[in-house]
Amino acid sequence: MAKKELIASVSAQNVRAHVETIVREIPHRAAGSVNGRRMAEYSRDAMHAAGLEAQVHELPALVSFPEHADLRIEAPRQITIQANTLGHSVETLADGLSGELVYVGSGSAADFEGKDVRGKIVLTELSYAPGRHEKQRIAAMKGAIGAVMMNWGHPENAAVPFGSVKPVWGNPTPETFKSEMAVIPCIGISRVAGLQLKELCAQGPVKVWLRTHVTNGWRPVQITTAQLPAPQGAEPDDFIIVGGHQDSWPGEAATDNAAGNAIMIELARVFKQHQHKLRRGLEFGFWTAHETGTMAGSTWFADRHWDVLRDHACAYLQIDQPSCTGTTQWHTTSSVELKSFHQREEKALMPDREISWKRVAKSGDASFIGLGVPMFQGEGAFTQAQLKASALATRGWWHHSLECTIDKVDFEYMQTHLEVYAAYLWELCTAPILPFNYVPMAQQVIERLDEIKSPAEGFNLEGLKALASQLLEAAERFDQSTSSVAAQFAAGAGNEQHALRLNRAIKRISRLVVPLMSSSVGKYAHDPYSFTPQSTLIPSLYNAERVGRIQPDEERWMHETQLTRDRNQVADTLRQTIELMEDATASVA
Repeated sequence: MAKKELIASVSAQNVRAHVETIVREIPHRAAGSVNGRRMAEYSRDAMHAAGLEAQVHELPALVSFPEHADLRIEAPRQITIQANTLGHSVETLADGLSGELVYVGSGSAADFEGKDVRGKIVLTELSYAPGRHEKQRIAAMKGAIGAVMMNWGHPENAAVPFGSVKPVWGNPTPETFKSEMAVIPCIGISRVAGLQLKELCAQGPVKVWLRTHVTNGWRPVQITTAQLPAPQGAEPDDFIIVGGHQDSWPGEAATDNAAGNAIMIELARVFKQHQHKLRRGLEFGFWTAHETGTMAGSTWFADRHWDVLRDHACAYLQIDQPSCTGTTQWHTTSSVELKSFHQREEKALMPDREISWKRVAKSGDASFIGLGVPMFQGEGAFTQAQLKASALATRGWWHHSLECTIDKVDFEYMQTHLEVYAAYLWELCTAPILPFNYVPMAQQVIERLDEIKSPAEGFNLEGLKALASQLLEAAERFDQSTSSVAAQFAAGAGNEQHALRLNRAIKRISRLVVPLMSSSVGKYAHDPYSFTPQSTLIPSLYNAERVGRIQPDEERWMHETQLTRDRNQVADTLRQTIELMEDATASVA
């Protein structure tokens, strides 16, 4: 009954009131600006009003303040096009930059095959395949001197997009400042203008001139955190992270992410009323420098609170751009061990709604991947037909533009979002055994290793496959143990010591398998945003097939050396995970 009572308590009208206040009184909540600070204080005060302890943390961040851009077609005819400079773009000289324009599709590495863009300016689609940051990195690597990114949406969409192209995740280190910062000027234009340019490129050579206007630099920025601890009991120090960014581009930015912030405030209010029933607490994070600092706020929090997060963070629910107008389906991205848990809640509350799933990749404020915290994000989704008609505008044609106004929030569907989020968190905060299943994770590892063909010399793929088979067997026994102990609690005869052992093992397993599945650089660093290897499972093995196709020479030998070391790390991680599962299973036998 407690769960039903909690779910029934959440109110979309309360969310609407917060969204209306935010978009009216604090528009353009840029990190490092006056309004960025005001938004952090608003979040703090709202969490205080909900009964939680809350703090504003100030930190230095490398952020960007982009302005308009100048773009002109010079040949085959002269046309001036409205444009925005993208965040962290290189600023051109006063006389701008000229070059031939080459259309390269989505701007992935494969889109450049057969095209010589050296000394030229590229025209790309604005999609997440890959993200803007990776489009910039790949274009620069291929020798381009500039990039023009056309907005998504319907063909007549005249909205000019904002966005950032800084690949470095969080604040740079001395090394990543040299190797991962944006190195070419990048601008955004509307869909309608971009399609005209694309058509011109198909007809013959096109010459364009562009000029950027941007200020990049270090500023003090603010994040807000709030805590709802569990009462003293079995696991009072453990917690679930609930996070979403509170900075924004110019305009109301209603869906992105005033709606998400308002939902977090409402969830805090309702869970405070049921605090005495929680086994685990909640840690709310209102991040900043998401848009113009590439997740600098959440990265700072992960780096600076490492010890507590490592020991006590169980999962991370990200809330970003929920309940967009026009969405009718539900889509969740998650660490696969969470899939069966969250889909149970989704199907129970939305039995007639189409539900889809995708393995989570490191995007949004996924700054806890390296640390090893499993994460998930679910919200309303557009149909495949809608996405096809809008050039894959998964966040709505208005995303990152002045058109992101409050009418783009569906407050009727918002009630469903709130109920689903409340159900997610109730289970995670009250279940005697964390509701994770590792058999699907082991199956994914086996499938990924089966995909790898023609590996490098001495790679010993068969050894990894043998370990993956052992992992599956260990996962089957471990999942059976967690299910058995959970059933005992459901029958009123649970053993607290068994629960503590299993939950401790689950956290330790997460610290191993989450970075393995989703990071190419490991635990203590951060992959560049939208980095291509992250499109595959076990990103550290991304180059396995490519290395095997390189002719034997010094390049191949160096790549083989790196790949062999990466393979060994994967092997050790699989072994350690197997041992953890076997020890935990034996301890509750």
